[in-house]
Amino acid sequence: MKLACQRENLLKPLSHVIGVVERRQTLPVLANVLVHLGDGQLTITATDLELELVASQEMESDDAGEITIPARKLYDILRTLPEESEVSLAIESERALIRSGRSRFQLATLPAHDFPNTEDVDFDVEITLPQHQLRQLLERTQFAMAQQDVRFYLNGLLLDWTGEELRAVATDGHRLALCSTAIEGITAEPLQVIVPRKGVQELIRLLGDGDEPVVLRIGGNHIQILLGGIRFTSKLIDGKFPDYQRVLPKIGNRVVLADRLVLRTALARTAILSNEKYRGVRLQVENWLLRVQAHNPEQEEAEEEVEVNYDGESFEIGFNVAYLLDALGALPGELVKLAFTDSNSSCLIQDPDSETARYVVMPMRL
Repeated sequence: MKLACQRENLLKPLSHVIGVVERRQTLPVLANVLVHLGDGQLTITATDLELELVASQEMESDDAGEITIPARKLYDILRTLPEESEVSLAIESERALIRSGRSRFQLATLPAHDFPNTEDVDFDVEITLPQHQLRQLLERTQFAMAQQDVRFYLNGLLLDWTGEELRAVATDGHRLALCSTAIEGITAEPLQVIVPRKGVQELIRLLGDGDEPVVLRIGGNHIQILLGGIRFTSKLIDGKFPDYQRVLPKIGNRVVLADRLVLRTALARTAILSNEKYRGVRLQVENWLLRVQAHNPEQEEAEEEVEVNYDGESFEIGFNVAYLLDALGALPGELVKLAFTDSNSSCLIQDPDSETARYVVMPMRL
């Protein structure tokens, strides 16, 4: 197999798939990418047996073939070569020989037949939507996923196709994030699947902010995304996600409207002197005023006052400040609505003009 091209034509597809390659592998071939040349196209594939990423690039060559090459070494070599430099890649005696100008590299290879094949997958739902819409769903919810929780189904993100809208839901048991988008013209039956954390993070990295269409395919065991010359496939987490509808509180009579950025910066400053382990802050709410207080074992204290739109009974409630900051950071608008039932119930956070993104934070005792 031989090919010659500009550095960027090799680096671009490789950079799309490199995130899947783990630095420590149980199988040596998983540290490699599968490079396939044929039919006027170069295809690079990476997998960790849970995720698979395939990136294609048009490539004119009289030759054809496939081989696996160490992913990180190939990526680092291409990344450090001069921009728009000419690169040649040839396979000779089970070695990948890379030349560019006065640079020459030899990399060990492994046979292509050692590389894991993706099983054939059947999909029940196929949805086409703008890529910025899918990225928004993931970005506004992913931070609430659990990390290494024994309840393994919480270590991922729920994609819930209701038949009319696509919802992304994440929770770690202490807070919940939900974002939804309406999609018309899809007749598929409702379906819920749980995408693993690494898959969600790779998708966010791949998706852009443009209107280019992305095809989302959902099956019983896999999810697949088609975006331009990229194909992303991930196994799903097998488990029953909690009934998130039961967690969403009804908006009570204690509704606070605040400037989102002003409240967020006040919370961030107060958090500096919160207990480093529990991260608790106390909110005292009274007419037209929200007071944020924090203290730590060193007897240090912080207090911030924020003007808010609230006219009702005074109350106070404690929260993990990191959860509040995450929710406020995910919302896009200038104003934020915080709805409380009482001092012992969870808080519902959302944009006052939209219900597409909603965040639930459980209180904590201080």
